[in-house]
Amino acid sequence: MEEIKIFTAGDSSVLIEFGQEISPKINARITALVHLMKAQHIEGVTDMIPAFASLLVNYDPRVISYSMLRERLEKLLKLEVSEEASAARVFEIPVCYGGEYGPDLQNIADHAGLTPQEVIDIHCSKDYLIYMLGFLPGFSYLGGLDERIHTPRLANPRIRIPAGSVGIGGSQTGIYPLDSPGGWQLLGLTPVKTYDPDREVPILFEAGDYIRFVPVTQDQFLEIKEQVERGEYECVIHQKGV
Repeated sequence: MEEIKIFTAGDSSVLIEFGQEISPKINARITALVHLMKAQHIEGVTDMIPAFASLLVNYDPRVISYSMLRERLEKLLKLEVSEEASAARVFEIPVCYGGEYGPDLQNIADHAGLTPQEVIDIHCSKDYLIYMLGFLPGFSYLGGLDERIHTPRLANPRIRIPAGSVGIGGSQTGIYPLDSPGGWQLLGLTPVKTYDPDREVPILFEAGDYIRFVPVTQDQFLEIKEQVERGEYECVIHQKGV
């Protein structure tokens, strides 16, 4: 693994670079450090923002100096922290594919030379690692989309994509957490609110977790949607490897 580097990022942030490649191994190291730092409760650290191959640590310089924080980080980085320390979770996300819920499913199938059902089967066949969150609150950048269903973005982006839409943009797949413009090809819709500002923890998952898409019928979709609106629905969550 490449040498880990620490840089200043303004007067109240530190950037830790773990390398220049996107890989599950590097992401697991970042996630493990985040969990370790949370357990340490380092006074003065106000936020931690993981990305593909780096971690931005925001701190209050009135509480902890840069030199003190850097020393603490260097000590933590020397610890051998196993991937299990990050306790990765797998969230089952129900998705109704095709039709009005996934208007581009046929486009994706045609581009891949597959049937719509084959696209669905491939899309649901693995757990997707959340490398980072960004773009919109709770928008997850997922890794691991099967190359067979890589699909170019739309030539003319939509003005409005409904919250909960599951799409493919090039080599990535993801869930739109809010209504927004976008150019990804839409293959389904989930009734689950991956971002809810009224929830105690607004964003459902975090970087280092996994998403598993589970196909549901339209009737099941509507039933889950009602449960979500009543505040009664809870995603099935597994521990990775269990």
